[in-house]
Amino acid sequence: MTDQRPTLVLVPGAWHLPSTYDLLRGELDALGYPSLAVKLPTTGPDARGGLRDDADTIRAAIEAVSGPVVVVAHSYGGIPATEAVTDLPHVQRLVYLAAFVPDIGESMYTLLGAPEPDVVEGMFPIGADPRAQLYADVPEAVADLAISRLVDQRHQAFADRVTRAAWHTVPSTYIVTEQDASLSVAVQEQMAAHAKDVRRIATSHSPFLSRPAELAALLDEIVRG
Repeated sequence: MTDQRPTLVLVPGAWHLPSTYDLLRGELDALGYPSLAVKLPTTGPDARGGLRDDADTIRAAIEAVSGPVVVVAHSYGGIPATEAVTDLPHVQRLVYLAAFVPDIGESMYTLLGAPEPDVVEGMFPIGADPRAQLYADVPEAVADLAISRLVDQRHQAFADRVTRAAWHTVPSTYIVTEQDASLSVAVQEQMAAHAKDVRRIATSHSPFLSRPAELAALLDEIVRG
């Protein structure tokens, strides 16, 4: 690896805007890592499109970076990142953070073993208790702000199937969130089997909000590894 620090391209999950990574980006900056967070088209406001639109946006963000890139994708974001990151030689690694890891022909529904709906138009609602589901160990003020920033999410993105799977050719790491009430550890471990390297962090679903310094240090360790 060269002395040049890669840019970390951060992909949020469903219902989340790029601002969800603000605390983590501050910690990464302190460690000397440039970063950018992607706004997915299928998340509001003005949500549109499906999986392919998200993947195209991620790919465009990566292609705009000069120099090496590490992609970090959270939760649903793992699906469009898997579609997007193939055949980009300056991507050094794909990090799945409590994320879905599909193979070709799979969707979020197939990964969860759920029946695919007949209609996927419109928005998919957030759970009734996002604090418990997503932010159980996040400081109250930070969680309140995160909840206030949640936006609409297009349903189609959950049902679309991937046509490419970057983890077949791109070095990948899976970070298991061990106290996750949204994506169970058992499901995470099944998907982590696709990764070359598996790490763990003792947090809920959103370590970028609950333990941003610890997560930044873990990402630094993965990049340097």
